[in-house]
Amino acid sequence: MIPASIKASELPAFGQPFADGTLFARQWYGNSEYALVALGADAEIKGEWGKRGKSVDTNHGDGEANTRAMAEAGSELAAKVLALGAVIPSALESHQMMFAKQQGYLSDLDESEWYWTSSQYSSDLAFPVHFLGGSTYIGLKDGSFRVRPVRKILILH
Repeated sequence: MIPASIKASELPAFGQPFADGTLFARQWYGNSEYALVALGADAEIKGEWGKRGKSVDTNHGDGEANTRAMAEAGSELAAKVLALGAVIPSALESHQMMFAKQQGYLSDLDESEWYWTSSQYSSDLAFPVHFLGGSTYIGLKDGSFRVRPVRKILILH
């Protein structure tokens, strides 16, 4: 069972199993802190970000808000990830994954592939990230890249 929340004192260390994935970061969104959990490579989905020419209200920080906005705009990829009880990480959250990879907390990211973030650049373009060196690029929304689903679990203080 995936918990909706966890006490800060009960969180495992970074790189340890948690909520059917691996805990890789903690992040504040407004007044609430969340544990970020990367699901495994077996949960990855490949597909188009969305339709070109359609602007979606996203940001660089909150993958959950972005993924929900993508799904509302008709993104099949976002709908599939939400059905897993997860989100597409934002540009910021993807870079936190890169840092976690460098620290040895995440070891199964494919360094030969681009991964979508949920952050849009323009009505035609969105940001993918490459985990070989952490490069961020702009890609056409109808291009097919992987997504590493992420769960956000509320941390109780």
